[in-house]
Amino acid sequence: MLFNSPEFAIFLLVVFLLYWFVFQRNLKAQNLFVVAASYIFYGYWDWRFLLLIALTSLCSWGSGLLIAQHRSRPAARTIHILNIALNLTILGLFKYYDFFATAFARAFLHGHTDGLLLHLVLPVGISFYTFQALSYSIDVYRGKLEPTRDIIQFFAFVSFFPQLVAGPIERATNLLPQFARPRHFDYDTAVDGLRQILWGLFKKIAVADTCGLFVDRIYSTYQTQSGLTLIFAAVLFAFQIYADFSGYSDMAIGTAKLFGFQLMRNFNNPYFSRDIAEFWRRWHISLTTWFRDYLYIPLGGSRVSKGKIVRNTFIIFLVSGFWHGANWTYLAWGAYHALLFLPLILSGRNRKHTDNIAKGRFLPRWKEFAQMSVTFLLATIGWIIFRSSNITQAWEYITLLPHRGAPDTNGLLPSILFIAIMIITEWLNRNRRHGLDIEHIQSHVIKFTFYYTLIILMFLSYNGADSFIYFQF
Repeated sequence: MLFNSPEFAIFLLVVFLLYWFVFQRNLKAQNLFVVAASYIFYGYWDWRFLLLIALTSLCSWGSGLLIAQHRSRPAARTIHILNIALNLTILGLFKYYDFFATAFARAFLHGHTDGLLLHLVLPVGISFYTFQALSYSIDVYRGKLEPTRDIIQFFAFVSFFPQLVAGPIERATNLLPQFARPRHFDYDTAVDGLRQILWGLFKKIAVADTCGLFVDRIYSTYQTQSGLTLIFAAVLFAFQIYADFSGYSDMAIGTAKLFGFQLMRNFNNPYFSRDIAEFWRRWHISLTTWFRDYLYIPLGGSRVSKGKIVRNTFIIFLVSGFWHGANWTYLAWGAYHALLFLPLILSGRNRKHTDNIAKGRFLPRWKEFAQMSVTFLLATIGWIIFRSSNITQAWEYITLLPHRGAPDTNGLLPSILFIAIMIITEWLNRNRRHGLDIEHIQSHVIKFTFYYTLIILMFLSYNGADSFIYFQF
């Protein structure tokens, strides 16, 4: 069930009414209803995969209790490791088995894969809910969180439908306690949630899907296109993947607000960054901080020798790349960003820019604009690798960029218009919670004119409910 589909609009309305008008008085019943609604939402794709999310939830919940029971004994570590191994085995089987089996066949069996591949369908959102469940058990093992004995609360935490299939990857320390206390409907929070949903829908439908039409057409014929056309497609994909993924996050966070929940921010205007380190603090924040807290810091982080800093940096980016899928392009994309990140962290400049750009000013200084432009260019080159089907295509695409010829601009103008609206809006609200956080504007005429303009543009550009890019991860 896609956020940008009519089916979800009906589903959301029904769940909202039942949640607040039927189940509000009993917290346990309300949480149980959240679990039921979330399983219906997820099962809409394929009900068979509900067994996987239930198994992940049950094992992580049970391991938390057992770890707490044996906290001072070696058994706690054994239980902890077994739970991690089980969850990662399930993830690896569905997501990576065929990749490694194919690589093995090419290395030792002359490429013959007969009877070797499983051809399993990748469950939607498995990387997201697996990491969310793992963060709970890890925090319990570290003593940062007391395990919950309420299995309904925990199942609701893992399966919460707004962020189930593409994040944000929530921490139990933030989301789980919200299921333990009564929620009360707040009109202002709900209205802000609707604004954020509208902004996410605009980014997905008007920006991402419109850009996608041009990008898909050019990538399918890239060998015959001019260099300028390839540049257009690369830039449009950079905005497509941002609008697509951050649009989903906006809709997830906005939807959660309708039910009285506060999810973490997942994007903070990454294309307004002044270097790659700042870009990664602003892009897919929930995943970046997950790897930082559960992989990078346990490896020693930056408080080790420079050689180990290089090692840790490559590990974190390669694993992050591989998390996106079983393809060499994702590993290459991770390695590319590791190379960009290393000079900053080795020189101690990786946290040079921690505030918003042009703070207290309407426009950036020329130096800031140049830094922002270079960072966007470097990120866009990385997106070429990310978008390509294989390493060969990525290399050919990049080498064809200087190729002369007349540019193909068919369908380009609407994308540029929608991107401009998105950039200007988010620039004006870069210091606020989301792009459409405009409650500070006093004029209702201005606000509602803008709302209806976005809605009209969405209807004019709507071509059906296209899937989100990150659903495949």
